[in-house]
Amino acid sequence: MDHAVARSVAIASRDPGCASKSILIAGVGYGNLRDLSLGPLLVERLRRRAWPEGVVVEDLSFGAVAALHWLQAHAPFDAAVFLAGVPRGRPPGSIHRYEWAPEPVATAELHARVAEGVTGVIDLEALLAVAGAFAALPRRVLVIEVEPRDREWGPALSPGVETAAAEIEALLPGVVEELLA
Repeated sequence: MDHAVARSVAIASRDPGCASKSILIAGVGYGNLRDLSLGPLLVERLRRRAWPEGVVVEDLSFGAVAALHWLQAHAPFDAAVFLAGVPRGRPPGSIHRYEWAPEPVATAELHARVAEGVTGVIDLEALLAVAGAFAALPRRVLVIEVEPRDREWGPALSPGVETAAAEIEALLPGVVEELLA
């Protein structure tokens, strides 16, 4: 089954009247920008796996407004897991996992995030801030970030980030199982 058909089947099977839970696994990042491409590269790999019914694996590597529209069109999800390479000054290749909690966003900041999004900036924090402000995210949002080392043009992850990507691939089935429980 090709990826588009598999994704359509997964989305179509999420009938709001159905008792099963729905989980979004979303990658966010720039294509061909080495370690900042972690999210979309993981999505490619994760789409090759068999996932329980109700799990949708999607690349949300576009501006915050377009991601907001996608989330609104495909809601509701019971939980979401966002995957991205995010520079925060940690050791390269380190994995940071946390529960995202919405915080009030000042109008000026929200306008700035929306402006970034419509000009093509792909940013996990902007996506979460905008989608959160418009109540387009599920109650439970888990974020898994990896500290990038290389941010130049190129298709491959640096060795440390590749190792982190493999670790995330290995831990995600357990995360999904926990979220579906």
